[in-house]
Amino acid sequence: MVQKETTVDADFDKGPYLTSLVEEMLEPYDPSPKAVIQVSVAIDEIFSNIVRYSGAASIVVRNQYDESTGMFSMAFIDNGVPYNPLDKKDPDVTLSAEDRQIGGLGIFLVKKTMDNVTYERKGNENYFTIYKKMK
Repeated sequence: MVQKETTVDADFDKGPYLTSLVEEMLEPYDPSPKAVIQVSVAIDEIFSNIVRYSGAASIVVRNQYDESTGMFSMAFIDNGVPYNPLDKKDPDVTLSAEDRQIGGLGIFLVKKTMDNVTYERKGNENYFTIYKKMK
């Protein structure tokens, strides 16, 4: 089991840094390119939502990779306002872009591309975790 924890400022410019950390962590294990891209998109969506809406000054990111199962997990932990994006109703993707309500498409995409997504409020912190099989 490989684990890494990083704390970054809640600043949009830090998103690419988090993506590069994950890519470096997973590279020795020859992950599926498709899975890496899906995780990168998820990082961008989740991180930007936390920066935009939580009010947190910093975000702790815990990455874990289990070599025996190929399962990667990434927890985003912030002390911002309580918010569970999984409670939001999925957008109606059968509607045209013009007829759809704004918002929710990013988290919908994350839920569809990850193997599992969880949210938990512990004390005064939000824990939003994604899980993705990398092989």
